[in-house]
Amino acid sequence: MSKSATNSSSRSVFGRLIRSWTGGSSLFVLVLLISLAVLVNLGVIGFDPIAQTPSDRLLAPNITYLMGTDQFGRDIFSRVLSGVGSTALISVVAVLIAAVFGTLIGLVGGFYRGVADIVGTGFTNILFAFPPLLLALTLASVLDRNWFTIAMAIGVVYIPIFARVTRGPVLSLREIEFVRAARSTGMSSIGIMFRHVLPNIYSIAIIQIALSLSWAVLTEAALSFLGLGSPPPAPSLGSMIYEARTLVLIAPWTLYAPGVIIVVFVAALNLLGDSLRNILDPRSKEGQ
Repeated sequence: MSKSATNSSSRSVFGRLIRSWTGGSSLFVLVLLISLAVLVNLGVIGFDPIAQTPSDRLLAPNITYLMGTDQFGRDIFSRVLSGVGSTALISVVAVLIAAVFGTLIGLVGGFYRGVADIVGTGFTNILFAFPPLLLALTLASVLDRNWFTIAMAIGVVYIPIFARVTRGPVLSLREIEFVRAARSTGMSSIGIMFRHVLPNIYSIAIIQIALSLSWAVLTEAALSFLGLGSPPPAPSLGSMIYEARTLVLIAPWTLYAPGVIIVVFVAALNLLGDSLRNILDPRSKEGQ
């Protein structure tokens, strides 16, 4: 596939995504959330997310504090959006780690078969034996607590998913005509994998990345809720919900704000993933 053809295909996918109601709306919501998070972290809008103003503690939503304040007088609007930025960074890095290593495991195992496939499949089966959240909890608890180690812990959990969704198509592609023709010309196995096989499974990887991002957001929120997320005073959506559990009767906005944002964030990612699947999967009605 030439570079111009790849660029044309990418533009076509993006155009169809924008024209789709679910794809366009979900992309708009995600861009809006991330843009607001960047503006808050740059200090352009809102307040300092970790600054405490005791005289303004537990204020209901108003013109000054759009989502109210918490028990320390911190602006919930700024904290929620700062938490969105932190969660998005951790989730994106985690999914990229999972995509790179999982895709390589599935690609090498499916193409070479034999020992490489046995080792790769065995590794993914071992990871699959653990409940995802339990495995993430275990890894996060033994690593130093910073955003990158949290991303690593979440990323390891989702490596087997990428390995499995990659391996199946590679098993079929390795016997297809253009791969056999490349072998007959003397092209190396590595060259065939990266020049002919990998470009033909990119749509599967993109769909899985979009869907995995929503799972990563929920996993990061769960780790933060259990005290294994980004260390305080850095805002985190999960830790905000944990702190608000004792305030729900007197200041329900402290719980509703991060909870609603998590729901909106995850729903938008799921809708984006479904839209991409409808566009890129040739077996779907829209993808035809």
